[in-house]
Amino acid sequence: MTSRLVGHVNLGRAVLALSLCGAAGGTLVAGLVMPFAGGAGLAARSAASTLTDLPAPLREEPLPEVTRLLDRNGHQIAQFYYQNRQSVPLSAVAPVMRQAIVAIEDARFYEHGGLDLKGTLRAFVTNTRAGGIRQGGSSISQQLVKNIMLTQAESEQERAQALVRSFRRKLDELRYALALERKYTKDQILERYLNIAYFGAGAFGVQAAAKRFFGVDAADLSLTQAATLAGAVRTPYDTDPSLGDERRDRLRARRDLVLGRMAELGVIGKDAARTAAAEPLALHLRPEPGGCAGSAHPFFCVYVEREVLTNPAFGYTRADRERRLQRGGLTIWTTIDPVAQRAAERAIAARVRPRDNQVASETMIEPGTGRIRAMAVSKRYGRNPHDRDLGPSTTYNLAADTAHGGGLGLQAGSTFKVFTLATALKQGMRFGDGFTIPGAYVPSYGYRDCSGRAVNDPNTVIHNAGGEGGGGPYSLEMGTWQSVNIFYMRLEREVGLCDVVQTAKSLGIRRADGAPLHEVPTFTLGANEMDPTTVAAAYAAFAARGRYCRPMAVTAVVERDGTRTEIPPACVTALEPAVADAVSHVLTGVFTKGTMRGQSIGRPAAGKTGTNNGYTSAWFAGYTPGLAAAVSVGDIRGSYRYPLTGVTIGGRYYGAVQGASLPGPIWVDSMHAALRDTPAYGFVPPDMARFGGGFTPGLKEALEKQREKEKKKREAERGKHDDGDSASASEKDEDGAASGGEQASGSARTTPLAGGRTTPTAVRAAPAAPAAPAAPPRRSTAVHPTRNSPVATGARSVARGTSPRAPLRRGPSGVPATTGRTGWASLARPRAAPPAAPPAVRRAKARRDAARHGAAERGTPKHGTADHGTTERSAAGPPRTPRGRHSAVSRESTHPRTTHGAAHGATHGATHGAAHAAKHPARGRGTRRAESPARRHPPAHRVRRHD
Repeated sequence: MTSRLVGHVNLGRAVLALSLCGAAGGTLVAGLVMPFAGGAGLAARSAASTLTDLPAPLREEPLPEVTRLLDRNGHQIAQFYYQNRQSVPLSAVAPVMRQAIVAIEDARFYEHGGLDLKGTLRAFVTNTRAGGIRQGGSSISQQLVKNIMLTQAESEQERAQALVRSFRRKLDELRYALALERKYTKDQILERYLNIAYFGAGAFGVQAAAKRFFGVDAADLSLTQAATLAGAVRTPYDTDPSLGDERRDRLRARRDLVLGRMAELGVIGKDAARTAAAEPLALHLRPEPGGCAGSAHPFFCVYVEREVLTNPAFGYTRADRERRLQRGGLTIWTTIDPVAQRAAERAIAARVRPRDNQVASETMIEPGTGRIRAMAVSKRYGRNPHDRDLGPSTTYNLAADTAHGGGLGLQAGSTFKVFTLATALKQGMRFGDGFTIPGAYVPSYGYRDCSGRAVNDPNTVIHNAGGEGGGGPYSLEMGTWQSVNIFYMRLEREVGLCDVVQTAKSLGIRRADGAPLHEVPTFTLGANEMDPTTVAAAYAAFAARGRYCRPMAVTAVVERDGTRTEIPPACVTALEPAVADAVSHVLTGVFTKGTMRGQSIGRPAAGKTGTNNGYTSAWFAGYTPGLAAAVSVGDIRGSYRYPLTGVTIGGRYYGAVQGASLPGPIWVDSMHAALRDTPAYGFVPPDMARFGGGFTPGLKEALEKQREKEKKKREAERGKHDDGDSASASEKDEDGAASGGEQASGSARTTPLAGGRTTPTAVRAAPAAPAAPAAPPRRSTAVHPTRNSPVATGARSVARGTSPRAPLRRGPSGVPATTGRTGWASLARPRAAPPAAPPAVRRAKARRDAARHGAAERGTPKHGTADHGTTERSAAGPPRTPRGRHSAVSRESTHPRTTHGAAHGATHGATHGAAHAAKHPARGRGTRRAESPARRHPPAHRVRRHD
C-alpha cells in the first residue's frame, strides 16, 4: 500500500497539501515545504527517500498497567499504577466504541496506508470553517506513534520532546506510522490505540475510561457512552468531567459531535443520533485511587508494598522493583483474611479511638505458614490536617517494623519471658522445678552475651514490683503465671543469657528498628523494642509445635501474560515439638491461674501479658493451634515521655494501663470473632515422662502456711458480725471470691468516679498474710556495661539461694559437665563452652539423692504445681519512675501495694485444689519501658521494670 502511494501520487502536490493542512490542521507544519526553496527536484528526491526508506517500527515496551492486590478470597483491596490502565483485546471492546473512535478520529482508517491525504484535507477544511478542532488531521496510526513516544518518556524533558511542534518530529511520526502499518494489521493498530490513549480523569485506555466514567466494562458501553469517550480523546484535559461543570459541558458538546459524525458516515441513523444527543451524560465517576491511601486495609497494604520494594525477587534494584509495582500490571494475591481483619479492627475500635494519643496495634498470623491474616491500627492511615504530627491519622504502619513502614517499636516487656521458659525446658527443666528467690536481686555475675563478654550490672537492683518484697519459693509455672521478675532473672542466668538470646533469634525476634538485639541481663524482661508482627510470628511458632515461619503477606504473583508464581512459606524448625508443647502447657495457665484469669475465648489458648515500667506500654501475645496474635498499646507522642497512667482511652479512664486491662481484652475479642466459624482444637499434651515430676524446695510448706493464714483471716472476718449478718456476710464473701475467679486481673471493667470518670476495677482475690516490706534501694547513676545510659542502681545485698533439684544441660559427650554442684544457682558460669551434662542423667541422680534424704515424705507435688492457684495483684497507682533511670521491675509481679490490700504483699498466691483456686483468682500486671510507636526514640537504652 505504501509503495503504491509513493509511486502514484504527485509528490509536489502531496507536499503542498500536507503543508497547507499542517498550518491549520496539525498534520505537518509549514516547514515541510521549505526544501522547495532550493529546488523542487531536490525536494522531491529527498522527500521520496524519506518516505521510502522507512525505519524499523518503534520499540514498544509493555504499557504501564495497574498492579492489583487481592485478599485471600480474590477480592481487590488496593491498586498501584503509574497510569491507570488495564489493557484488553479488541474483542473485549464494544463494537459501537470502535465505530465511534474511528468515525471521529480517522474515518478512512481501514482504507489508507498510514497517511490519509484526503482525510487530512477534509479535516483542514472542516476545522478552518469551525474555527477550532472538530476532526482529527492525524491518522490513528500517527496518534499511536505519538502516544508510544509519550508513554516511553521517563522524564519531563522527554515528554516535552514528544509533544514539540516541529517539522522533524512530525516527519518522524509519519515515517514510524508507515512502519507500523507494515508490521500490524488494522485491528491490531486500533487495539493498541484504544489501550494507550488517554481519556481524561486519570484514565488511560478504554477499559479504565469505561470504569472511571461509567462504572462499566468496555465491552458493555452503550452508544451514548461510547460517543462520550470517543469525544474525550482529542482534548482529554479540556473535557475532564472530574474538574467541574464547565468541562462537563465541553464533554457533552464533543459527544454530540461524535454522534453527528457517526450519522453522517451512516454508522448510525439520524434518529438514533438525535435520541442519543438528547440524553444527559449520565456519568458515574468512580474514584480509582492508587496506592495504600485508598485501600480498604491500608496498613496491610503498606506492608505488602514495602515487601515488594525490598524483596530482590521483584527486581535487582529498588528502582526496578518500584517500576514493576507501578507499571507491571501484576496481580498479587495476599494473605489477608477479611474475617480476621474485621475482627481485629472492631476489637481495637471498641476500646481505642483514632483521636486518642494512645495507639493500639494488632497483627494476626497463621501458625505453620506465617501468613498474616490481619493487621490493624487504631488510627486511620494518611496525613493529618495541615500535616500535623498528631491527630486521628498516621502514615506509620505501627503494627510492623521500620522495614515495612513502621515506627521504632515498643519494649515488649514480659512477653519475652517465654524465650527463657523455652530455653529452660529445652535444657531439661521440668514442670514444678523451681527455687527460692530473694526480695531483691542484683545481676552482678553470671551474665555473658553471645560474644562471651560479661554484661553483669552490679549497680542495678531488680525488684518484683514497686521496689518491695516478693521473695520465697516459686516453681516454673508459678513464676510464669505471676510473671515474677526475679525468678526469671535468676532463671535466665542459670540457663545462660546467650542461650535465651539464641532461642529468641531462632523464633524470628529482631528489633523493630533493625538494630542488633540488646543482649543485657534484662533481656528476659523485654528490654528490646518490638512490633506486633514480629512478636506474633514468634508466638505462632509455639502453636506450630516449634515450626517458625517468617511473616508473609504475598502468596502468589500473576504476570500480565497470565504466568502465575506461587510463593511458599519460609519456615524452619526452631524448637523441638516436645519443648513447644511444654511451653504451651505452661502458658495456658496464664488464662486459668495467671494474669489473664477470667478472660477466655471459649477454646484452648495460651499467652503472656506484658506491662512495662512506669506503664509506658502494654502488651498481650497469645495463640491457639490455628491462629496467633499480638497486641501493643503505647502513646504515639513518645511512650517514655507519656506513660499510660491517668489516661482516658476510648472514652474510658484508666489509672494505669496493664497488659491484662487493655491489650488483653482486645486480643480476646478479636480472636473470639476471628475464630468464630472455625473448629476448636486443643494443644498437644506435653510429654510428662520428660517434663513432669519436678520439685521446688519449700514450696509445699509455703503453700500450706498460706492456706492456713487465709483460713484464719476468713474466720476472723466472720466473727465480726452477729449470727444473722454473719451468715449473709459469709455467703457474700464466698460469692465474691468465686466471682473474682471469673474475672481477669486489671480487666477493662470500670467503676464510675466523681466527675463521671471511671477507673479499672480491682478483681477480688484470695487474701494473704502481710509481708515485711523491703527497704527501698539506694539509687545512683551508673553506666550500663553494654551501652552508656543512666541506670537505677542500689547497694542492696542479694541472697543467692540454691535448689537441691537443679536440672543441668546436656554436654556433647553426654556426661555431666561438673561434679559436686547442686542447685540452679550453682550453674552460673561463663558461657564460653557448652556444658557436657545430659539433663536426664543429672535429674535421675538428683531424684535418687532427694529420695534418700526423705523428699518423698515432704510430699513432692505431682506434675509440678499444676494444682496451685495464684493470686495476682494490681497496683493502686503507678510507681515513681525516675527519669533517665531504670530498675528492671515488672508491674505484673507480686507486691504489697495492691487493691487487694497490703496483706497480699508477701504471698505467692498459690493454693491447692481447683475449688480453692476458683475462689482466689490470679491477678497480674506489669510494666516496662516501651519505645515510641512513632519517631521519638528514648535518648539511651535503659533496663527497666517489666511485667
